Amino acid sequence: MARRSRAREVALQLLFQWDQNPNPVPRPAAERFARERLLADADMVAYCLALFDGVVARRAEIDPLLTGAATNWRLSRMMPVDRNVLRLGAYELSFDPNPQPLEVVINEAIELSRRYGSAESPAFVNGVLDRIAKSRPAAPKAEPAPA
Repeated sequence: MARRSRAREVALQLLFQWDQNPNPVPRPAAERFARERLLADADMVAYCLALFDGVVARRAEIDPLLTGAATNWRLSRMMPVDRNVLRLGAYELSFDPNPQPLEVVINEAIELSRRYGSAESPAFVNGVLDRIAKSRPAAPKAEPAPA
């Protein structure tokens, strides 16, 4: 598994724990969890924690995006794994300060849902993230240099 893929996987595990537990996990425990699972690879631990922190900080903006894109699905009715894969993907698509290519983000989310979700999860995640990606404002086009 690629290093960033593994970091996303650990970020998903942290998000799942954060989503399912009423008591927040102490920050040192979350950092230790990431360090142990990423074999103390400092760059990937930082990447993992940046994803986790980004989703947590932007949840109030991410959840309405998901609700709007997941036609006829309330967040509370989604499988917890799917909900958190979608949060991670939506964060990367819409808010990540160092964005990855659209195809990479969606493919990584599909792979996480395939590994941790149900048989229907990959298609569901693909559909929701595709709607979010299509609703994003287009990137500005570079002006040609004057001749």
